[in-house]
Amino acid sequence: MGVGGSFKRGTPDEVATEQSVNTWKGVDRIVRAAFEYAAATGRGRVTLVDKANVLVHEGGLWRRVFAEVGTAYPGIEQDAMYVDAMAMDLVRRPERYEVVVTCNLFGDILSDLAAQVTGGLGLAPSGNLNPGSWALFEPVHGSAPDIAGRGIANPLAAVGCVSLAFEHLGMHEAAADVDECIVASIREGVTTPDLGGSATTRSVGEWMAGRLRG
Repeated sequence: MGVGGSFKRGTPDEVATEQSVNTWKGVDRIVRAAFEYAAATGRGRVTLVDKANVLVHEGGLWRRVFAEVGTAYPGIEQDAMYVDAMAMDLVRRPERYEVVVTCNLFGDILSDLAAQVTGGLGLAPSGNLNPGSWALFEPVHGSAPDIAGRGIANPLAAVGCVSLAFEHLGMHEAAADVDECIVASIREGVTTPDLGGSATTRSVGEWMAGRLRG
């Protein structure tokens, strides 16, 4: 990303270009990580998302790598979707998809769409994983400075990040406890206004902390 530039900027003749750089090693790394994750967590399907019918060189590389890596995982179903069709199908039948692997641009778009399908950005945690190295967990929505200090930010995505971190560290029982607490918060209506509740950010957090301690 960020490779390109503008010619005759600010004029009616302006031409802007943006190039996407993909390497076999980089694509192989993320595709292999997707299959490894599916195998380790019992997922039965890995879906590649691209736009290979238009971005033929980039998409062609991703598809060739995906096919090659996939031969090592015969027990996992494998398919590919164009990103526009995927956006539609995630709304139509989200239950079909278990692990999705794609480039950063398409992943950024689809993660927000998937978040809305499952209840909104306030429920969407995320993990940035460097296979074999560090990991960073944060809500998909980021810092939400527009509502800072108002007590209405939904904390469940941040709490979900704790569950992801526990899973990453192999602390599966602790992760399950956090997940159950999130579900209980929604089920019992202890939520912020975006989910139809009247609780504040702090009161939701305190309720969850009390439940987990108990």
